Amino acid sequence: MPSPDPTDKKKLLLAGGGYADIPLIRAAQDLGFYVITSGNRPDELGHKVSDEYRAADFSDPEAMLVLSRDLEIDAICPCCNDFSAISSAYVAEQLGLSGYDSYATTRLIHHKDSYRKFALKNGIPTPRASGFDDVEAALSSIDNFRFPLMSKPVDLTGGKGITQINNRQEARDALEKAFAISKSGRVVVEEFIEGSRHGFSAFIVNGKVVFHFTDNEYYYLNQYLVSAASTPSTVPGSAVQNLVDQSEKISELLSLETGIFHVQFILQNDEPVIVEICRRPPGDLYIKLVEHATGIDYPSWIVTAFCGSDCTGFNHKQVDGYYLRHCVMAAQSGILDSVVIDSSIAGNIIDSMMWWKTGDPVENHLVAKFGIVFLRFDSLDELLSKSATMQNLIRANVKAA
Repeated sequence: MPSPDPTDKKKLLLAGGGYADIPLIRAAQDLGFYVITSGNRPDELGHKVSDEYRAADFSDPEAMLVLSRDLEIDAICPCCNDFSAISSAYVAEQLGLSGYDSYATTRLIHHKDSYRKFALKNGIPTPRASGFDDVEAALSSIDNFRFPLMSKPVDLTGGKGITQINNRQEARDALEKAFAISKSGRVVVEEFIEGSRHGFSAFIVNGKVVFHFTDNEYYYLNQYLVSAASTPSTVPGSAVQNLVDQSEKISELLSLETGIFHVQFILQNDEPVIVEICRRPPGDLYIKLVEHATGIDYPSWIVTAFCGSDCTGFNHKQVDGYYLRHCVMAAQSGILDSVVIDSSIAGNIIDSMMWWKTGDPVENHLVAKFGIVFLRFDSLDELLSKSATMQNLIRANVKAA
C-alpha cells in the first residue's frame, strides 16, 4: 500500500528554524503536522529536521503573510525570537487562525517601551522607564531618572545594544548604540535594578496559571546574555506566588489567550521586578530544561496552544531533581580548537546538543555558542556550586586567529 502524501497532512509554518526550535519542530511533527520552517539562513539546524524549508524573513510580518498564503497553512508557530512572535500574531490575525493574542497586544508585550508603560500604569513591578524616538529627546529627559540607568533597544533580545549608564557623560554614546541597532528606531531608558536574576516560565489556560517553573540565571563574560539556567531556583515561594498573581493580572488586563507566558525578573529584597516578558518559547533549548526537570512535554503543549487546540489537560508538576542547562562558550575570539568536559561532571550529563567543529571561526566570543549541555546533580548544594564554575568545567578552547 503506498505511503500517504505528506502534504495531505495539515501544514504548520514555524517562523524560524534555528537549533533552539528543533524541539518545537519535532513536537509539531509528532502532533501530525507537515512542518515548514523559514528564515534567511538556509544552513540553520532546524531546517534539517523540518519537512520543508522556505526562505523568508520571519521578522517581516508581510513576508510571512505572503508565505503563509502561498503555503495555505493550517497553523503557525513562532520560533524563539520576539520578531517571530510578532509576525506570527500578525499572520494569525490576518488569516483568522486561533491560538494568538491580537497583533496589537503582541506588539505591546514584546516591545520594551510599550510594555513598561503598560506595567507602570497598572502597578505591575517593573523598572521606572520611558521610551524615546531620538537621542536628543532621551537626553533632555534623562535627569528625571536616578542613575545608574539602562539603555536598551525596545525590540531586541539577548542583551543586544544594552548599555549601563552611570552618569550623564556616558548617556549619548549608550543611546546612539541602542538606536543604531533598533529595527523600530526606538529605545527605552530605565533605572537599574540591583538583585539576582531569574526566569519564570508559566503556562496560562483560560486566564489562569496552570503550570510554572522558576530558575536561577547565570552570565559569563557578557553580563547581558544568559549563559546557563538552573532549577530548582533559590527564589522564595512568596516571590513565585507574586509572579503567578502578576501573570494572571496581566492576562486579565490584556485578555491573553491560552499558552506560554515567559518572564525574566530581578529578585530585589525577596520581591520580583519583571524586566522582560514574552509569549513565545525562550531560546537555547530552555523548553528542554523544563521537560528534563519536570517530565512535562513542554514543547508539545506550546505548539498545541499556538494551534488553538485544547490545553485543559495541562497540570502543574514540581521539579524533580537538580538540573542545569549550560551553553558552551569561549573566553576569547579566534579559531575553535576543542570543547573540553571535566571528568568531575561528565557523569552528570543527561543530554546535549553540539554543533561546533574544529576550525570554526569565533568572531565574537561574547555571543558565540557552540553547544548546549544538560546536567543533573544529587543535591541543591552541588547544583549551585557546580553551576557557578561550569564555564571552567565545560569550556571551548580557542586558538588565536
